[in-house]
Amino acid sequence: MSLGFQLKHKCDCQGGFCLTRHSHYTRVRSGGLVIWRLECKHCGVVFTILPHFVLRYSRVKPEAAQKALLAIHGGLSLELSAAVIENISPMAIYRLVCAFGRAGLVSVLTRCQLPLPKYLLADEKHSHCLTAKVYLPTIVAGRVIWHLGYTEDKTADAFETSYGQFQQATALIEPEYQPEAILTDGFESTRKSLRTLFPGASLGNCLCHATNRIGSKLKSVTKSVRNELRDQFARLFDDRTAEKEHKVRSLGQKLRRFAENVSKVTGQSNGERLRDWFARKKEGWYVTFRDPDMPATSTLLDQAHNALDRKLFMMKGFHHPNGSQEQFLVGLAMLCNFVPYQRRAKNAGKCGVEVEGGKLPADDWFLNLQILSSGGFLCPPTFTT
Repeated sequence: MSLGFQLKHKCDCQGGFCLTRHSHYTRVRSGGLVIWRLECKHCGVVFTILPHFVLRYSRVKPEAAQKALLAIHGGLSLELSAAVIENISPMAIYRLVCAFGRAGLVSVLTRCQLPLPKYLLADEKHSHCLTAKVYLPTIVAGRVIWHLGYTEDKTADAFETSYGQFQQATALIEPEYQPEAILTDGFESTRKSLRTLFPGASLGNCLCHATNRIGSKLKSVTKSVRNELRDQFARLFDDRTAEKEHKVRSLGQKLRRFAENVSKVTGQSNGERLRDWFARKKEGWYVTFRDPDMPATSTLLDQAHNALDRKLFMMKGFHHPNGSQEQFLVGLAMLCNFVPYQRRAKNAGKCGVEVEGGKLPADDWFLNLQILSSGGFLCPPTFTT
């Protein structure tokens, strides 16, 4: 209630905190889960608590769970929440998020009436586990995170194992599921793993990554010349509105002419280096030109990783061999999907699922989450004079 998530009463009811226990029943198919019903004392409307994340049976103190939800909703990292939210332990937040992660991410998203996406953005977030580097393979479609994994290697086999979890989950929902296209940053291990899992999908390369990468291919040139050539290279990708064959053929000609110009301006070695790079990457760029509906950049995925980075900051103490890294990441992805992420924008008050046209498990989903974490809805006593 302190966050502004109000229950909807009848029109002539003033609402408020006057709720009492109405009844409860057990869902056998959900493993004997107890579903509670609350009733407003004024208008008699009954609210059913439909939890998709059962926190009542996890070992988290109600006070710590409420503060942890407030810290996560405020966008704080686990380290900062310990310093800002009174005496709450970061480990309590970690255990709470792991409790969310016991539910399957893809199955929950399909319950929100979101169809399996046609176009995917795939990339790996770099993080640290103590002193070692780890990677978080991520699949995003629009503003929704569909998969967030964990691996200690950046090999194609390791990424295939992580992305394979998403492929197995979608196969249970739609056995013949194949995305039309997948956009990556061009990393070969990522492309190889996705090509094995989704052989029918076209693999594109992010045009924004290519533009940022062009500077590292130019050796022994001044900064001003490098920036000018990078701007020229970025303009090669402007035309995505012409006919398909014309666009692809035109892009190939532009790439050849750009390499020739670089050879004249900066030397033959830079031109040859660009030609070799173009030969490896141009097929992925052609994919984005053939399909105008396909995203040309992975900006939304980068924004999701930036939001996750605030939560993962100073998480080294929790990354240990006996930890629940995958459960933590799945729970973190759910919070990013279901908790509103904007307050003063076009989609203010909405979460990622709502922005993409999905429906939350309940209109008062976040309030139900608070009720579950607190062990029940406790009404303050009212005094009359």
